[in-house]
Amino acid sequence: MNQFFVEKSQIHGSEISIEGTDVNHIKNVLRMKPGEEIMISNGTDKHFVCSILVISEQQVIAKIVDIDTNSTELPVKLYLFQGLPKADKMELIIQKSVELGVHEIIPVAMKRCVVKLDAKKERSKIVRWQAIAESAAKQSKRMVIPNISRVMNFKEAVAYAKSLDYNIIPYEFANGMEKSKQIIKSLDQYKSVGIFIGPEGGFEEAEIAYAQENHMQIISLGKRILRTETAGLTALSIIMFELEQDG
Repeated sequence: MNQFFVEKSQIHGSEISIEGTDVNHIKNVLRMKPGEEIMISNGTDKHFVCSILVISEQQVIAKIVDIDTNSTELPVKLYLFQGLPKADKMELIIQKSVELGVHEIIPVAMKRCVVKLDAKKERSKIVRWQAIAESAAKQSKRMVIPNISRVMNFKEAVAYAKSLDYNIIPYEFANGMEKSKQIIKSLDQYKSVGIFIGPEGGFEEAEIAYAQENHMQIISLGKRILRTETAGLTALSIIMFELEQDG
């Protein structure tokens, strides 16, 4: 069943109006007709099973048939602080991170990042990345569309992360797998957790030192060196499995 997101202001009693680009997608791409069913999320806590009533040029009106409050969201909000990677790797990282349950993705310009974005390129990239996040959220039946933030430098990212309950940094030179496993298992006690991932060249020692000064916990993901597009997804996968709940 195809899924769409709406603002709460678009929900009117037993009917929901869909507007914007989704109208064209429903009408001209999916070629749906009145009577067909779709899933609509309010972006927070409800999925609505709906039957299409009217399809016009400007909007689609659907009638609520059933309401599903069984959340697809993790009990802990996960924030991925991703060092800017080369080429189109960020698109893959965003798509898969959203599927794995990330709450927000913060692109970070670290010392060893090869990619440098000026203001114009950053704006266009974020628009593109946000569209990928929305598409992945629909595909994976998320109840929310994760936000892609503006690009931050490392100190800005650390300052932002300090507002979270706990922060971890997978680091290739970290030791202590048993301690790392214990940290991962303990994350269910927090409401928000940040995960910092370095770019292709890895973290500079000064960045790791600064993170530790700001009470961030260094962990290991194993003895093998992981690519930047693998490390974050590995960490998210492990954490998702530990946090996932029944019902």
